[in-house]
Amino acid sequence: MKKIPIIMDCDPGHDDAIALILACSREELDLKAVTVVAGNQTLDKTLGNAKKILSFIGKHPPVAAGAAKPMFRELQTAPSVHGESGLDGPSIPEPDFREERMHAVDLLREIITGSPEPVTLVPTGPLTNIGILFTTYPEVKKNIQRISLMGGGIETGNWTSAAEFNIFVDPEAADIVFRSGIPIIMSSLDVTHRAFFMQEDIDRLRNSGGRVSVLVAELMDFYYNYYKKRGSTGAPLHDPCAVAYLVKPELFITKPYHIDIECAGKFTAGMTLADRRPWSDAEFNVTANIDLDREGFVNMIIKACESYN
Repeated sequence: MKKIPIIMDCDPGHDDAIALILACSREELDLKAVTVVAGNQTLDKTLGNAKKILSFIGKHPPVAAGAAKPMFRELQTAPSVHGESGLDGPSIPEPDFREERMHAVDLLREIITGSPEPVTLVPTGPLTNIGILFTTYPEVKKNIQRISLMGGGIETGNWTSAAEFNIFVDPEAADIVFRSGIPIIMSSLDVTHRAFFMQEDIDRLRNSGGRVSVLVAELMDFYYNYYKKRGSTGAPLHDPCAVAYLVKPELFITKPYHIDIECAGKFTAGMTLADRRPWSDAEFNVTANIDLDREGFVNMIIKACESYN
């Protein structure tokens, strides 16, 4: 089987952690590196969380720390969703390896330019590292196959009424990425709000008894509680959608759009503005995931966790 070479750029975060677990479990994927950005929590915490999760599952790809703040803005984090650690809930052992000494942007450049075949980028946090990469080393774009990202929302936002969190944190970086000319698969809120775990799904994980399954169930206990307090009957697993699409695109329904990133709006900063006019001649720059087979997605996550048992 020819594997897809990927680099994950993330800000763990409960759903980022599960996206890492999923990516490392799939034989279709060749995880070349993990780069880390500030987002759900500060960089020191997201870096530590990435290494903790990888150590827990026994995987040791190169890991590098990247941007500690957005390109032009002050950092906004999400402790209300992910807790003070960024992975509140279970007690996770300290990592058993050290990160790379080089900056994430330099690691990205090194791996992309040195790869014998084009690499797929999988960003599941703010797009700061990728925006800096494309600005500093634009030549890397010729060896990037596509970008499968979690971010944005066509119908609605979540951090504001207009903007999804990842894009809201660094809209300028997102603008660079969306105008890069590289094919983008966008797992936006439109699909991720359908990719939810119910209590019975969490119980399935816990009852399987494996150490990774139990860890993910305990992560989901905390994460689900945030959404339950807001009246939801499930917790959306946003970030794993960006990974799941790469291995089972048949789970998803997609639609092409031209999307611009709003950087200046007083109330709409970070909005992913989709051109939905039927008469528009704007060139499509995004394939958006807009729906999915929830049962198939849930089964994929549970099987990924059980594969470590």
